[in-house]
Amino acid sequence: MPCATARSNFNLDVEILYDEIEGMSATPRTHLFIVLAVVGLALNLRPALAAIGPLLDSIESATGMSSTQASLLTTVPVFVMGVCALAGGRLRRWLGERNGIGLGIALIALACGLRLAASGRYGLLATAVMAGIGIALVQTLLPAFIKRCFGARAGNVMALYTTGIMAGAAVAAAAVAGVAAVGGWPMALAVWAVPAVLAVPLWYVASRQQRVNHMQETLAACAPPAFWRNGRAWQLMVFFGIGTGAYTLVLAWLPPFYTGLGWQPSAAGFLLGALTLTEVVAGLAVSALIGRFPDRRVPLYTVLLMLLAGLLCLIIAPLPLALPACLLLGCGIGALFPLSLIVALDHADSPSRAGELASFVQGGGYIIASCMPLLAGVLRDRFADLTQAWMIMALGAVVLIGLSTRFAPATYGHITNLRP
Repeated sequence: MPCATARSNFNLDVEILYDEIEGMSATPRTHLFIVLAVVGLALNLRPALAAIGPLLDSIESATGMSSTQASLLTTVPVFVMGVCALAGGRLRRWLGERNGIGLGIALIALACGLRLAASGRYGLLATAVMAGIGIALVQTLLPAFIKRCFGARAGNVMALYTTGIMAGAAVAAAAVAGVAAVGGWPMALAVWAVPAVLAVPLWYVASRQQRVNHMQETLAACAPPAFWRNGRAWQLMVFFGIGTGAYTLVLAWLPPFYTGLGWQPSAAGFLLGALTLTEVVAGLAVSALIGRFPDRRVPLYTVLLMLLAGLLCLIIAPLPLALPACLLLGCGIGALFPLSLIVALDHADSPSRAGELASFVQGGGYIIASCMPLLAGVLRDRFADLTQAWMIMALGAVVLIGLSTRFAPATYGHITNLRP
């Protein structure tokens, strides 16, 4: 027991010393360049998924996939993202943050590029797995890097990061139908390799002055936080999972929902693009305003009610209320995604703890979120409609409102006082 206490105190001393050194070592210009690199990475984390929805009918027709099978193109990478995130501590020790993130963005580029040739059902599923692994590496390793570099301003940078994720989805959703009309749907899926390739050198140049303290990582490996035994950690995981489930559901199935109601694929793609652009604006608003709300519950209630209202528009009158649904869902999902990560990071008292907690929350959360596109595909095959999927997601929004009541700042110690 004395050894365990000494090791715990030494771990804390190392973390405090390292955080102070990191806080003094980076200049504002370096920080700005790192922010640009973080946004550059974020822009590439969703096109591999967002490009699928507007082309889903064409993919099903060309490959013979059912809606359930086609849903796997979104479900599989999200599930893989969750599994890899749960192994975030091991990945950080094996690869290191800098090289692990670099490998992740390279895998995304490779997965997208291969879709030009691997356009059969099995090739698409294989590249979906590869893209999921690449996305997972970046998403798992980047939060701790952000927490270490930016300290008290990590919440603002995390909001920019998640906004970049949604911006990449917006561009892909809006542009993919036009690219497909010119070069075919395989080209429309493969073209997103280009920005991913460009992000690789940007990341390595921006992060070259950052050095991970390997002693700190090794010591943390000896006694990782036992989040699986902590009720608050599970609440954060479920919260992130259901909220991200709304994002993946809309990303995968909003365009097919409207093409099933008679819209052209290009119009449905633009609707998703407008929705994700609204998400970007909402994410930027979170980045600018979150510092005014040390108690995150008020913004959480607001965005969850907007999400619920948007889902009700899809359920009650999807054609006349398409624009209100787009705006409400965009604001709700766009703000909820960064807020759910910010609330999780609020519970972390050090960069290493932030990385471990983010791995746990995102890992289980993405596994939960992966169920929504699959469930929607099954429902569409059975009922030729997606209304039931929107109803289930609306129930999930009500659950999130209930969970939000628990996230008072005074309760953050439920995790920070956790013993391994």
